[in-house]
Amino acid sequence: MADSLLNVLLGLVASAISAVLGWLGQNLRRRRRQERVRSFFGLPAGSECLIVVNRSVGAGAHARTVTRRDAYALMELAALVKECGAQAELVAHDSVHRGLGAKTELCFGGPSSNERMAAHLAWGLPGVRVTSGPEGPNNVIVVGDREFVVDWDRHVHTLLARLATPGGGRPVFLVSGQTGIANHAGVRYLMANHRGLARRYGEDGTFALVLRVVNPEAYGPDVVELAADVTAQALERPADPVPAPDTDAVTDTAPDTDTDTASGAATA
Repeated sequence: MADSLLNVLLGLVASAISAVLGWLGQNLRRRRRQERVRSFFGLPAGSECLIVVNRSVGAGAHARTVTRRDAYALMELAALVKECGAQAELVAHDSVHRGLGAKTELCFGGPSSNERMAAHLAWGLPGVRVTSGPEGPNNVIVVGDREFVVDWDRHVHTLLARLATPGGGRPVFLVSGQTGIANHAGVRYLMANHRGLARRYGEDGTFALVLRVVNPEAYGPDVVELAADVTAQALERPADPVPAPDTDAVTDTAPDTDTDTASGAATA
């Protein structure tokens, strides 16, 4: 009888130890995953980050407003920041008068309506251009010799990028969509695929991707494909244009030569 009780007791102790070890193992794996997420986003516990948006929140058609879809993306970003144990500060694009690296920055919206986005593209991704003038189609993402054009019946695009900052500072994330739905889709893609992105580009690497949001009128921000990895082209600085010849100088020089020659002939 005593042996049976002892065996039962030993079994209970062994089960308890196994349960504790299993709990500790799961907790350790969870902590490691969380630390990798924090490292990739530059969001250690207790840190602060900036979420940079357009000037005002509203449903109007003005270019410097945050659409309803952008507001949804903001809420999901705020949830990610909170999950990392950090705090988010929402800042208007024309109110961020500070350098890079001190805080993680999550910047989204097109460069035509977000001055901070335009500055980041010019500094970190000089090979990227977003058309906004009357000379051609509006809101085309141009990277090197590739153009990603809106097709309202089929798809829109989003530029998703992570920029490493000098001195190993906190990163900058860019989500520049052609529409509010495209911005939302870029944020969702980043949150769903950050582990794969960290494995491919490193936890402190730079990358630039163009995402294709398929039929957003039907599927919203949920169906997203990788259209192209444009990291190499985006980092290339465009060559300076070759200056045109100074035609006025050529025109002025020719008569002087003829005059000198004529004068020499007359002297002779």
